[in-house]
Amino acid sequence: MALPPDTNSASTGSDKNDKAAARKAAQQDVFVREVDDALRQDQMESFLKGKGLALAVLIVLVLAGFGGWLYWNHHQKTLREEHAEAYIQALDSVQAGNLDDAKAKLQALSGEDAKGNAVPAKLMLAAIAQEQDDVAGAAKIYEGVAADEAAPKPLRDLATVRLVAARFDEMKPQDVVDRLKPLAAPGNAWFGVAAEMVGMAYLKMDKPDQAGPLFAEIAKDENASEGQRSRARQLAAVLGVDAVPDVVDARGEAIEDAETASEPDAAPKGAKAQAADSGDTAAE
Repeated sequence: MALPPDTNSASTGSDKNDKAAARKAAQQDVFVREVDDALRQDQMESFLKGKGLALAVLIVLVLAGFGGWLYWNHHQKTLREEHAEAYIQALDSVQAGNLDDAKAKLQALSGEDAKGNAVPAKLMLAAIAQEQDDVAGAAKIYEGVAADEAAPKPLRDLATVRLVAARFDEMKPQDVVDRLKPLAAPGNAWFGVAAEMVGMAYLKMDKPDQAGPLFAEIAKDENASEGQRSRARQLAAVLGVDAVPDVVDARGEAIEDAETASEPDAAPKGAKAQAADSGDTAAE
C-alpha cells in the first residue's frame, strides 16, 4: 500500500528556504548600508581635510558680521536718542536766553556723526550767530548748508533764503534774483519771503514793471503772512498794480459775504433801501 506524500515536511523545507533567503537579503541590505555609510564618512573626511578650514573661517566670519551688525544697529539707535535729547536741551537753552550754552550743545551736534540732527543744529547755530551780530559767521554756515547736496531740500532752501536775507544789502540785485528766483514762484513754500526780496531787487535794478506784478502776487497769496501781504499790497499800489483781491472793497476792507455781494440783485436791494429811507425822511 502506497503512503501519501508528507506535506508537512515539504512545507517545513519551503519555510526554511524562505527564511534563509530573507536572512540573506537582510544581511545584504545591512552590508550595503554599511558600505554607503563608510563611503559617505570617507567623502566627508576628504571634504573636511580639503575645505574644512575654509568652511570654518567662513562660518566664523558670518557670525562675526552678524554680531557686528547687531552692535552697530544698537549703537546708532543709542546715538540718535542722545543727539535728539541734546538738541532738545539746546532749544531749551535758546528759549532761556542762554545762547552760549546752546552753542556748545549745538556744535557737538553739527558733526557728520550726528546724522539727521547735524543740519538743524547748523541752522540753529547760524541763527544764534545772527542774534549775536555775527552776520559773516551766520552767512558762512548758511552757505555751507545750502551747498550740501546730502541735506534735505527744504532745509537747503531755508538756508538759501536766510543767507540772502543776511547778505541782502551787500549783494548785487541780480545775484539776489538769480539765487531766489526758483523759490519766488507761487505755490513754493518760501514764495512770500523769496518773492519779496526778489521784488526789492527788481526795484534796485529800476525794473518796476517786474516788481509790481510780483508784489501783487504776494498780496493775493493766502499762505503769506499778513505783514508780507500788507507790505506787498502797498508797494504794488505805489507801482500802479492792482493787488486788491475780489473779496476786498475799495477801502481795503474785507467784504463779509462775497457771495451776496456778487448776486445781481444785491445793488437794487441797496438802492431800494436808500429810496425807502429817503421816502421816510420826506414823509417826516
